[in-house]
Amino acid sequence: MAETKKIPERGEIALADRWAVEDMYPSDEAWMADLEKMKALSAELAGFAGRLGESAATLLDYASKNEQAGVLLSNIYNYSSRRNDEDTRVAKYQEMNGMAMSVYVGYASATAFETPEIMAIPEQTMKRFYAEEPGLERYRRYISNIRRLAAHVLSPNEEKLLAMAGEMMQAPDDIYSKFADADLSFPDAVDKDGNKHPLSQGTYISYMESDDRVLRKSAFENTYNTWAAHKNSVAAMLNAQVKSLQFVSDARKYASPLEASLDHTNVPVSVYHNLIEAVHQNFDKMHRYVRLRKKLLGVEELHFYDLYTPLVSGADVKIPFEQAKQTVYESLAPMGEDYRKVLKEGFDHRWIDVYQNVGKRSGAYSAGAFVHPYVLLNYSGTLDSQFTLAHEMGHALHSWHSNKYQNPVDADYVIFVAEVASTCNEALLMEHLLGKTTDKKERAYLINHFLEQFRTTLYRQTMFAEFELIIGQLNQQGVALTAERMCEEYKKLNQLYFGDDIVLDDEIAYEWERIPHFYYNYYVFQYATGYSAAIALSRRILREGEQAVKDYIGFLSGGCSKSPIDLLKGAGVDMSTPEPVNQALALFGELLDEMEELMAE
Repeated sequence: MAETKKIPERGEIALADRWAVEDMYPSDEAWMADLEKMKALSAELAGFAGRLGESAATLLDYASKNEQAGVLLSNIYNYSSRRNDEDTRVAKYQEMNGMAMSVYVGYASATAFETPEIMAIPEQTMKRFYAEEPGLERYRRYISNIRRLAAHVLSPNEEKLLAMAGEMMQAPDDIYSKFADADLSFPDAVDKDGNKHPLSQGTYISYMESDDRVLRKSAFENTYNTWAAHKNSVAAMLNAQVKSLQFVSDARKYASPLEASLDHTNVPVSVYHNLIEAVHQNFDKMHRYVRLRKKLLGVEELHFYDLYTPLVSGADVKIPFEQAKQTVYESLAPMGEDYRKVLKEGFDHRWIDVYQNVGKRSGAYSAGAFVHPYVLLNYSGTLDSQFTLAHEMGHALHSWHSNKYQNPVDADYVIFVAEVASTCNEALLMEHLLGKTTDKKERAYLINHFLEQFRTTLYRQTMFAEFELIIGQLNQQGVALTAERMCEEYKKLNQLYFGDDIVLDDEIAYEWERIPHFYYNYYVFQYATGYSAAIALSRRILREGEQAVKDYIGFLSGGCSKSPIDLLKGAGVDMSTPEPVNQALALFGELLDEMEELMAE
């Protein structure tokens, strides 16, 4: 029997493969100095209470200092979070992360007067302020966005109370993260030869992609049986998250937590419902894909542990990280040399934390720090890992452009557009790989991967969004969100989305437990809308060239200087309609046609 592969400790990872946190702060002590500076700045900002409407000069002074506080808070929270995510077991960085959250809550409490006071300034007075202090133009978008939410702003004391409750409302996500990433452990998965493989949040998908069905089944059952044993605890965590969102929605007089969440980023609720409706109208393609998968795998019964393994065997290869970087670099040639120069800067100067280590946060993300973005990977050498690299560097370059071309107050793009740049990179990578292959088997393998991107990003994330919508609605109706009810609703959605040609495994009912995005405040739908927009943008870039790239770079550089719908319109995509979703799913159908033809030969 082969020896179980060991996951390395943090110290065993080569320095070149660890992100350069020292670019933010040379030491923990330097971070602590800024923490104290932030506390002092919060106290200074608190001194503006009751004064924002007294003069243009006072409002400008406050806005300038508040912008400085935003940069300082970003640096503080980025450093502690990156350190904590390196190894979630380390008590020191858990504590520092808690300190960062506390100082943020202190800042939010100290400036809780801001919104109601800015809201209370008469329109004529604001016009006079802009005329008297030209420096206020820098903050016009920021101020106007606050005033846009007039109907949902509370009194200064109520705003302060909500701000003070912020740390408690963060608790469900914090508890879930510690439970899922630091405390939860799984039995080893066993392959067809009896060899054991260490099972974790980070290794699960790689086992699901294996051609060893015994290994897939073992990993699937061991993962979800472990989650099932904790279903009541995890249900309590998610229930607390749902109730927190409902509390804020009620306090701010919104019709629903969904409306409260989307209004924050100026996205119409209709976009969320349009997405779900468009996907429902295209279930025929998803069900057809499931039938094709069952046929090509040659199984009597298709199970959920059969959904990730490639339909084309023998075409998958192990991709070393250096090769993955080079391929991603080549694939982004249509974006021009200026774009690729920044990409290479990130590759060569340790923006990326590459490999899994014990205790490291699972998954992948990009964090847009002001010094430069930071990208967390758990790179495993698969084709999917290569696409994840392209995806996260799309986020990173979006952050880089916005930070470079916008003032800090306008640089932080909203989550609705966050997934566009990342997925556009993926689409260009896929087009590059398809364009350079002449082998039918390899082409079928890549199309299979492209089909899987549609399944996992457009269909699956929409299913997650619908689950999030359902549990929010159930809570509004006074229905208890027990583990049993959540499992029931989640299983019904899997039946709806995947159809009758797959066995509805009992274990899949527990999958909601392992999805961290349910703690992100109606976030997941934006993967699907972002994917749809990205497909449209990538095709425009390839079709129209320089002008399309110029428009796209303008979008990347826009930060939050305009509404997300307007930013995307500037790049050539109208997400206020379901058309981009329908167009993307039409492409899914075309790829499905080609896959059937290739596999019939």
